[in-house]
Amino acid sequence: MKTTAIIILVLVLAAAPVFGAGSSAISSEKGRDVRLYNQGVALMLDKNFTAAEGKFRQALAENSRFSEAHNNLAYVLRKQGPAHFGEALQHYNRAIGLKRYMAQAYMYRGVLFVQMGQPEKARADLATLEGLDASLARELAYVIANKREKEPEQFFGVSKTIQ
Repeated sequence: MKTTAIIILVLVLAAAPVFGAGSSAISSEKGRDVRLYNQGVALMLDKNFTAAEGKFRQALAENSRFSEAHNNLAYVLRKQGPAHFGEALQHYNRAIGLKRYMAQAYMYRGVLFVQMGQPEKARADLATLEGLDASLARELAYVIANKREKEPEQFFGVSKTIQ
């Protein structure tokens, strides 16, 4: 009986790496959205907004509920000019819809509203942001008061890389 238990234990322990390899291969495939997103963040921080847009879109194709990717896609779209403002607004709204308390999305959606000539909507985002993140609220208040972002680019309201 004892011998049988030892043999079973040895077989289970010997098989564990095989099962572990299988599950890590699955989890690494699941992490594709995060890898693409992180590549997009690096491109965004280098101000390569068009290439970053592609990576964020790929990440969202893998995981449409990736709020940080929606937030950053909105940011890089906004940075590409007024022709992209409508789509940027859709992605900020989606990010907020997925994570109601995502301060970064309120920050830069407020900036977008200023750029779109809708300061009342920017002030509404500022009121929400004041309860979420005081430092980002100060930055949005600056944009509302000055009708422009700080220079050089600060990346206050973007989502950072994910480990």
